Amino acid sequence: MNIVRSWGRLNAHPHLTSTPRDPQELLRTIAHASQPGLAHGLGRSYGDVGLNPGGELWFTHGLNHFIHFDESSGRLVCEAGVLLMDIQEFAYPRGWRLPVTPGTQWITVGGAIANDVHGKNHHEQGTFGEHVRRIGLARTDGQWLECGPDRLPEWFAATVGGLGLTGVIVQVELQLHRTPGPWLDTETCPHADLDEFFALADSSEQDWEHTVSWIDCLASDSGRGLFMRSRVAADQQGATPNPREHALSFVPPVSLVNRLTLRPFNLAYGQLKRWPRRSRCHYGSHLYPLDHIGHWNRLYGPRGFYQYQCALPVATQQDALRALLRTIAGCGQGSFLAVLKTFGHRRSPGLLSFPMAGATLALDFPNRGGATLRLFERLDAIVAEAGGRLYAAKDARMPRALFRAGYPLLPQFLPFRDPGLRSALSQRLLDH
Repeated sequence: MNIVRSWGRLNAHPHLTSTPRDPQELLRTIAHASQPGLAHGLGRSYGDVGLNPGGELWFTHGLNHFIHFDESSGRLVCEAGVLLMDIQEFAYPRGWRLPVTPGTQWITVGGAIANDVHGKNHHEQGTFGEHVRRIGLARTDGQWLECGPDRLPEWFAATVGGLGLTGVIVQVELQLHRTPGPWLDTETCPHADLDEFFALADSSEQDWEHTVSWIDCLASDSGRGLFMRSRVAADQQGATPNPREHALSFVPPVSLVNRLTLRPFNLAYGQLKRWPRRSRCHYGSHLYPLDHIGHWNRLYGPRGFYQYQCALPVATQQDALRALLRTIAGCGQGSFLAVLKTFGHRRSPGLLSFPMAGATLALDFPNRGGATLRLFERLDAIVAEAGGRLYAAKDARMPRALFRAGYPLLPQFLPFRDPGLRSALSQRLLDH
């Protein structure tokens, strides 16, 4: 047994682990499993979606090969353990890029599909699953399925965002997006409140691909913050990127994120509005800022941290956001990272895909035991009343009732579950 923990460092459990090096070895491993197992990519999920305590865990990062790339069409076939970083570094020099990525490149293609990840450009490109053309899926009963939007579409809809529970994703075909180069033009616009945030978001949709805001969640319910937007630079002239990686080489005995450090951090960040508002950035530093801080999750100390991310529908988003921010500001448990984005009016491909038209708020909280969990109960009530939902890919404690209410297509998903697959999340939120 080997101890495997989540990225949030909340959960550390013994697992029977194996690391297949090719698809054939993976299929043999699945066939000889003595108990329910789970595919595990690079382990960047904050909660317990990638864990299977006491069970088998099949690491897929050994399946990291490109199989075929059509440079004229941008179609890429690769194994599920390929990292998004590998694709970006391969594709950009050839005039292509991933159309959708989350805030880190350090995840596998299989994990991106299983959680149907989204980025800062949902209004333009939707979720990762919208650009998947084919999935090679291994079931634990030995069945092999190839599904896509036009082939076994019901299996495709269950697998995209299906939390790794419909089968093991082995091979993938992706449609990449044309790009003239890696440089982005960026703007940073301060906003005093949520009304100004939504005005900026609406006015940016037409001309800016990536939009996101940092929110000062200690400033009561005002929603003041910095709105950041970017688009591909037309002339592609920029300095050579030299991202310097800094690593936290130890786990501090206490969380470095606390009431004493949060307010100076937020105030200092707010001074950024005095800097030049326009700049040219390499996509790597702009889209993946935390990737240059190795082991940044150790900042929260040995007890780890939660990420709380909710999606709120358009009709209730502003009132719900004010209630959430007011509750957080009043509890004394500020968030180190508070990110606010809007989701466009796009239909997600997966039955359990997270985005809905409206807004999404994501916050990190140091684990303070019962006090943190009681705060989440209050936040849950606000999200539920607003008709919103939580992001299962980042969750470690969502109540089952909130999961079922937030994902009304869950009954359609359940028949596609593979009974030979299991996760800590599935045991917590589903029957097994």
